[in-house]
Amino acid sequence: MAGPTIIHGYAESLRRKFRLFVFFLIVLAVLAVFSVGMGSFDMSPFKVIAALFGRLEGSEGIVIWNIRMPRIVSAIVAGWGLGVSGAVMQCLLKNPLGSPFTLGISHGAAFGAAFAIVVLGAGAAQSGALRTTASSLLTVYNVYAVTLCAFAGAMVTTAVILLLARMKQMAPESIILAGVALSSLFVSGTILIQYFASEVELASIVFWTFGDVSRSNWNEIGIMTAATAIGTAYFILKQWDFNALSAGEDAAKGLGVDVERVRLWGMFMAALVSALVVAFHGVIAFLGLLAPHIGRRLVGADHRVLIVHSCVLGALLLLLADTLGRVLVGSGTLPVGVLTSFMGAPLFLYLLIGGRKG
Repeated sequence: MAGPTIIHGYAESLRRKFRLFVFFLIVLAVLAVFSVGMGSFDMSPFKVIAALFGRLEGSEGIVIWNIRMPRIVSAIVAGWGLGVSGAVMQCLLKNPLGSPFTLGISHGAAFGAAFAIVVLGAGAAQSGALRTTASSLLTVYNVYAVTLCAFAGAMVTTAVILLLARMKQMAPESIILAGVALSSLFVSGTILIQYFASEVELASIVFWTFGDVSRSNWNEIGIMTAATAIGTAYFILKQWDFNALSAGEDAAKGLGVDVERVRLWGMFMAALVSALVVAFHGVIAFLGLLAPHIGRRLVGADHRVLIVHSCVLGALLLLLADTLGRVLVGSGTLPVGVLTSFMGAPLFLYLLIGGRKG
């Protein structure tokens, strides 16, 4: 009798976690409708829903589809990508502090953006100390210089970490330390570039590093959505391998998991998704750390449910932070990265002090 009872209890637990996931999706949809109607030009939820079905024309429809909807969709997709990337990194590194921010991926992107703004002249019209005539010509023909350089900086950081892990057979815990070292290196490089920047270029760098979900157009959102969808599908397909890795490398190898291959490709896909998010929206700190830990507290460490909950929680948290920033300021100019730092810093300190393993 114990066997059927255990099976029934497990099935009921899965149903409860599925209902919780559906609840979060409903909350996310309601918050999105509420957020679209907010701003200097307030609209009722009924008008927002009418616009979504193409039944609202004129200035209200233009405001919704050209200004507010890109911002809302960007927040959802970016939060989704950062949440799932953080969950996968924490599993593969067996470290609760694993995330795109703590591994230095965000700082590598910030360095790449600063390089494009000052050296390539992609962020300002004035001449800078490191600007050359050739780089000014490059700016004319490459309007996406900042985004491309930020993405390159993030991927270079990822490549260095993966190379060190593969060549030196570093322990997963040591990879976090390598990320901290790379973060320090890129922060120093960014500061050095800022020293040579003009006032306008310096302001551009600071603005980029704040983190903002209102920058992307629909083409960029499409690229980010495609990468996030592919990454999420890959992680869901590998969820059994992630559960095996959580039990230890020896146990995973005994179950037939190619540990090195799963870790390499998992880290690459997670870094690719988070690098695109950071390249398009700037540094959004701690979200990839915060969402998986909240999900783990709510549904446990089973990656069959943790991955999807980390996705929806990341989207919900980032959209909530952006909406809260618009409520507090009114003009929508409060950077979302500031609010995510306020949310994530207490958890980060709690993990450092309490030493909680997840």
